[in-house]
Amino acid sequence: MSEWIDTARAALSAARLYGEEVRAAVLRAVAQGGAPDPVLLTREQHRVHGFAWQAASIAALEATLDWAARAHGAGRFGAVEELTLRIGFGEYLAQIVHGLPMSAHEVVRPSAFGTEAQARSLAADPAVARLLHDGSTPETRAALAALLAQGVRPCEALGDEALDLMRDSVRSFTSEAITPFAHQWHLDDALIPDAVIAQMAALGVFGVCLPERNGGLGLGKLAMAVVSEELSRGWICAGSLGTRSEIAGELIAENGTPEQQAHWLPRIADGSCLPTAVFTEPDTGSDLASVRTRGERQSDGSWRVTGAKTWITHAARADLMTMLVRTDPSVPGYAGLSMLLAQKTRGTDAVPFPDSGIAGSEIEVLGYRGMKEYALGLDGFAVAADGLLGGCEGQGFKQLMRTFEGARIQTAARAVGVAWNAFDLALDYAVGRAQFGAALIAFPRVADKLALMAADIVIARELTYAAARAKDSATRCDIEAGMAKLLAARAAWNAADNAVQIHGGNGYALEYPISRVLCDARILNIFEGAAEIQAQVIGRGLLAEQADGGRKPAAA
Repeated sequence: MSEWIDTARAALSAARLYGEEVRAAVLRAVAQGGAPDPVLLTREQHRVHGFAWQAASIAALEATLDWAARAHGAGRFGAVEELTLRIGFGEYLAQIVHGLPMSAHEVVRPSAFGTEAQARSLAADPAVARLLHDGSTPETRAALAALLAQGVRPCEALGDEALDLMRDSVRSFTSEAITPFAHQWHLDDALIPDAVIAQMAALGVFGVCLPERNGGLGLGKLAMAVVSEELSRGWICAGSLGTRSEIAGELIAENGTPEQQAHWLPRIADGSCLPTAVFTEPDTGSDLASVRTRGERQSDGSWRVTGAKTWITHAARADLMTMLVRTDPSVPGYAGLSMLLAQKTRGTDAVPFPDSGIAGSEIEVLGYRGMKEYALGLDGFAVAADGLLGGCEGQGFKQLMRTFEGARIQTAARAVGVAWNAFDLALDYAVGRAQFGAALIAFPRVADKLALMAADIVIARELTYAAARAKDSATRCDIEAGMAKLLAARAAWNAADNAVQIHGGNGYALEYPISRVLCDARILNIFEGAAEIQAQVIGRGLLAEQADGGRKPAAA
């Protein structure tokens, strides 16, 4: 079986060389004086973003090969792992050679880079040619689908017994406390019950990455990714509760004063303080440099905040708002922004925003329920004098930027969990539903969908884990985090869409959970940086890295 690992390794080497040729071609198209030109980067978005997608695909193959090698070294590389590797490499190499989908209609082909001849050479490489011909075939897909139907799953061991036990613990909790109830909560547009939040807190969900001295578990982003994946496999909103704590916890742990850390972090870790991120404004979206909400210091040192924020998740029930505001209107752009730690009173259904100076209107959404989304109006909302994060003005954007890596890795992990949820529902339906005298899984087009779904999810999962490991190694990983989110969000949508197709008409019925998963999956390509933003960050960063011999700072 190891021969396929060797074949994949040789094919990956050839794909990397092709990727360098593409990068050089794109750089020639967008560079002025050797460095990428911002105007050209925008004008050539199809080319730049296509390069980003291709680079992410190659990085995903690297992570998948690492997974296969680790499984083989641990004696766990069996038939299901071999088939997953072959099918995944075959599909991704075919996309790189012939056309890689950035969306349903936007396909980037070698002609976009002027590398048609190089792509043909890549396809002719012996290892690549073997995987293109024998990787993803009707026979390999049928064999993988048969194993999946028997309950066999690709290896998910992390080589760390503590992390494997954590996965088992969170999976067991999710199967008992989340999965059986999630769909009704969704249909009722109900908040996740307080009792469930308390159970999650007891598991340590809200303090995975927080220091032990502050009541956290003191673990890394890989542990966080595993927890987020497993919770989201039951319902994305369960995983997303952790995102609020992840963002607030990292902001305070990395930038807060000792007093702020001592006050807030233990409360976040034990779930007694539910935070929310208050960054986006109606007219800014991802353009945080244009934030206008004003924070004005008062004579007693406190702050008064005035402005409008939107798409604020879990705003009514939150106790703490990490709020990006403009404290110096005389300084344009990012430099005038500061981060406030704004305490608020937890709302109720009857009175969602009881504090003076703040009002909210719910934004009704298709999916991603359980916490609720709000547009907020702030009119002199009071923030305590010690609410300026780190005690420093003008540092808000820099402080926030440092959290984006972790937040995007966590979002990628949520996407992987949603994708597995869709797969679980699709497989269960395909095995149990009969048509024309046979179970649905007996039909090749259905089996194909399940096999391709599983291979794609494993690839997205391993890319996400690779980004988490990079973050845990204390190296900058904004590009890796963006790649993970980019591919994992696509994997989640593809899985949900194909799972609905397997359900047929029932997939469109509200009573079937897959209808919820489809709605939940769609948001993943938008929040925490839309796919287009991710591709711009990745493409610009990799091109600057080549031009200057080092990685440039990347803004979201």
